[in-house]
Amino acid sequence: MTSLLHRGATILCPHGGQAQPGSSSTRVQLGGQPAVTVAHMMTISGCPFTSGTNPMPCTQVQWTTPAARVTIEGSPALLSSSGGICIGAAGPAGPPQVVASQIRVTGQ
Repeated sequence: MTSLLHRGATILCPHGGQAQPGSSSTRVQLGGQPAVTVAHMMTISGCPFTSGTNPMPCTQVQWTTPAARVTIEGSPALLSSSGGICIGAAGPAGPPQVVASQIRVTGQ
């Protein structure tokens, strides 16, 4: 079992940009912060990736493997082990990394 993600989790793209959900659960809180599901779009800011001199930052996370057994408000929850891909102007860039999240609530 791994930790469920909440709005305050630290999630990075392969280049160090930080992902944040645009919205989150209105009813479920984890450690005092709203829970995040696959339905909550995550945008990435601060990605320094360039191709030559052209900035091509990662802009969003597309989650591919959310929780199989835990849903929140009808959508699969995101786990610290959930798989995904960071996407930007250059296309798919690699998986997001969950660096820190709450540790009290776990799921599969």
